[in-house]
Amino acid sequence: SLQDYISVKEKYAKYLPHSAGRYAHKRFRKAQCPIVERLTNSLMMHGRNNGKKLMAVRIVKHAFEIIHLLTGENPLQVLVTAIINSGPREDSTRIGRAGTVRRQA
Repeated sequence: SLQDYISVKEKYAKYLPHSAGRYAHKRFRKAQCPIVERLTNSLMMHGRNNGKKLMAVRIVKHAFEIIHLLTGENPLQVLVTAIINSGPREDSTRIGRAGTVRRQA
């Protein structure tokens, strides 16, 4: 279940997705990072976008405004639904020995 890893409670509700929190210092602490801030941080990947958090915040803000205008729904609910739909339906494991590997659900 993704319920433990999607933090959208009032405790994690922030106006800006820029908390400057240290979520990478302990194992699994990034699960406590607000979900919108994790989306913002993932936009800062690759060398040309490193460190440009204000640009990523602006992109997320405009995207949420567009989602609200087009669908009329809560943009956070649309984001959570997209995360749930993108997760794996079932788990797979590796079966095989001596270099031959096949995936089995």
